[in-house]
Amino acid sequence: MKDKINGTNRIEMTFQNLPENERIGRTLAAAFASVLDPSMEELSDFKTAVSEAVTNAIIHAYPETQGDIIMVFERENNVVRVHIRDFGVGIADVKKSMEPLYTTLESGERSGMGFTFMEAFTDHVEVESELGKGTSVSLTKKMGGEKWNKPVN
Repeated sequence: MKDKINGTNRIEMTFQNLPENERIGRTLAAAFASVLDPSMEELSDFKTAVSEAVTNAIIHAYPETQGDIIMVFERENNVVRVHIRDFGVGIADVKKSMEPLYTTLESGERSGMGFTFMEAFTDHVEVESELGKGTSVSLTKKMGGEKWNKPVN
């Protein structure tokens, strides 16, 4: 039997791309990571990165329809990962979309800083996308400071 704090834990959740569901992702991120006893800065950074990823999926994945977003949290030792997956329009140029200030929205309502914040507030960001099939964003964050002394894989 694995140690409940240092072992692996996983939570999966599916929700619709409604703006109010961003709060659910952010709250679940905080609750799931809190067992690692992170600093306030680590927890705030992780919540912000998750919020940005969920917001991107809500706004960009299904511009004219409703659709599902799957969020999977995994925690092992002192590392927490979240995978956010949609089945929407996809991203034509992932590299371009990750540039600061780049946005596909013509309304000017968004700053185009989502991926920049994700990269700034986590240890690793991975984005995979296919046009017409959706996008997957994975965020990895080491938490708990010196208490753990184990490297991130």
